[in-house]
Amino acid sequence: ISDLFIYLYVCFKDVDSHGSSTGGAEMEPDGLIFIGKEEDIKKSQRITAKINGREIVVFYHEGKFHALDSRCYRKIFACVISDIDGQACIVCPWHKFKITLETGEGLYEGINPLEPSPTPKWQSKGVKQRIHKVTIDNGNVYVSPPDLSVSFDSDYFADMYKNGGELAMGK
Repeated sequence: ISDLFIYLYVCFKDVDSHGSSTGGAEMEPDGLIFIGKEEDIKKSQRITAKINGREIVVFYHEGKFHALDSRCYRKIFACVISDIDGQACIVCPWHKFKITLETGEGLYEGINPLEPSPTPKWQSKGVKQRIHKVTIDNGNVYVSPPDLSVSFDSDYFADMYKNGGELAMGK
């Protein structure tokens, strides 16, 4: 078993044990997908679920729910959340990619060499990670199905995982 697989197992094993429907989430009549109970997710801080075979993770961080594809746009998914330039971000422990929870944007620190005293500033790489709309209703957490008419970098790895499983991702 690869180190990557072990890392992902350790990060998500507590999540899956809190009532996550990893075999497939339930579709509600209005098209929303039931993920779990609000209080359970608040306690665990995150939960994973599968929507049509696509694994997502729902985070509860600083009073808000966020849902993203569970694989980062460069193969792996991070469990570390940091504040970067006033934005809550997932930070990949291997690649050090920073992905905002709110928008799925990739951030990097860059300088303008034309400035007299270049100072590093946080810049956007654009949206790299698919985010999913979260709805809270009557103590339940729901996610809207993804709009796959628009593609993001994370789609490649979400599809690879969906088609090849965890062992394919660890290679």
